This record gives sequence, structure tokens and C-alpha cells, in this order.
Amino acid sequence: QVQLVESGGGLVQAGGSLRLSCAASGSIYRNSAMGWYRQAPGKQRELVARMTGGGSTNYADSVKGRFTISRDNAKNTVYLEMNSLKPEDTAVYYCNIDMGWGNYYWGQGTQVTVSS
Repeated sequence: QVQLVESGGGLVQAGGSLRLSCAASGSIYRNSAMGWYRQAPGKQRELVARMTGGGSTNYADSVKGRFTISRDNAKNTVYLEMNSLKPEDTAVYYCNIDMGWGNYYWGQGTQVTVSS
């Protein structure tokens, strides 16, 4: 079993910053991809940023240049640094770990609210 525990969400004004953290525990493959997704009310869950075990990253076009994903493999933790936040970034943010072969897990989600 794998557990993902997220932290760092909250309320921030437009233009502000937040840093999300997600710590993974359990039987984790070292080369697992880890990433962040978000889901706004009435919308589908979407990819925000993802990092492979080898360090390759990809971002949603809407967050490029504003968000940065990073990870500490020694701590099995992935981070999402969010700058220049906009009201449209408001959503529940979910951490994800993908160990391949359909073996993936989700965190419980953390609310990010950006006020205008």
C-alpha cells in the first residue's frame, strides 16, 4: 500500500504564492512518476505538473512559467511551488504517484483558493 499526504493549501490573494508538499510512504518504486493534478468545481480533474523518476517534467500550458514542480527522492516528497496565482487556479489539488503497470495512487486533496 502507498499513502500520499498533502499539505500547504490555503487562501491567498491573486498574485500571491503557495507551496504544496506531498509525502509518499509505503512500497514505492524509486522510478515512480509523481505529479499534481487539480479539479475545480464542475470541471474534470486536469494535470498541473508531473515529474518522472528520471527528472523530466511537463506542465499544463496554463501554469508554465508560474509553477515549478520538484522532488526530494530521499524523502519521497514532491513539491509544487505556485507563484503569480490567479483566481482561475482555485481548485482542489491532488498529488499522484504513478508506479507503472496501472499502479497509481492519489492523495486526499488540498484546497487552494485564490481571491481576486
